[in-house]
Amino acid sequence: MDIRHVDLNLLRVFDAMLEHRSVSRAAEAIGLSQPAMSAAVARLRALFNDALFVRTGAQMQPTPRALALAPAVRRVMETVKSEILQAHTFDPATSERTFTLITPDIGEINFVPKLLARFVQAGPGLNLRTLAMPRHAAAEALESGEAELAIGYFPDLHKAGMFQQLLFRNPYVCIVRKGHPDVGDALTLKQYLALPHAAVRPGREHLFEEYLQRKGLRRRILLETSHFTSLLPIIESSDLIATVPHDMATVCVQHADIRMVDVPLKVPTIEVHQFWPRRFHKDAGNMWLRAQVYELFRE
Repeated sequence: MDIRHVDLNLLRVFDAMLEHRSVSRAAEAIGLSQPAMSAAVARLRALFNDALFVRTGAQMQPTPRALALAPAVRRVMETVKSEILQAHTFDPATSERTFTLITPDIGEINFVPKLLARFVQAGPGLNLRTLAMPRHAAAEALESGEAELAIGYFPDLHKAGMFQQLLFRNPYVCIVRKGHPDVGDALTLKQYLALPHAAVRPGREHLFEEYLQRKGLRRRILLETSHFTSLLPIIESSDLIATVPHDMATVCVQHADIRMVDVPLKVPTIEVHQFWPRRFHKDAGNMWLRAQVYELFRE
């Protein structure tokens, strides 16, 4: 028997007949007219080449073939009801799901500790995995399901098919070591441009670079590095200055002999969002994760 030629709705008819042993009562139970139910029973008989249900007194009694089919049909119907038609919910207390986030290195420092603490509190089986990748690759990772949420500054994700939610605005500040011989409580633009700089590339810093280019301003970049976290020991042990997002500066101040100084320019502010693809928009687990992120990190 080729399943392509089988109307699976007939299994629902079979199950109703097995339960009610009456064409009229079975028809009422599944919302069919009695003629439609009689026609469906006839199709069942033709499909299995067996009478299946025969009248015995006031009831339609199952044949041996019907009784043999009954357990398998009941299992199918129970699976449909309990696993396919069941409303999808997410219970963090019992889930063993692993959530995968895309976030830069500074995102791991800022977001992961609080999010991990929330995971531990919500359920012992929850797991967290983070990925760092170029911005242009983030969309493909989300759309393919390799990751399900991105948190940070991802301008390439502001596009159709991708949902987003603003978390906070992140201004730029300068960081220098405490006791820097040339930097006091404030900087002039002339001082700022003359100082040796450490720059992070790639990273969110390119927004600042574009701003300087539009203004026709050039810094003396003595060092380029690939990670924001590399700046912490570099700035602390040198006379370099770095222009970084405020969240990165906060980490440096907390963990090293470093202080913040205002940038002597009206620099654009970074908008940090969480992004997720359409495929996860209605996923109960992803909805729970987004709610935690928003509650923990919203401005």
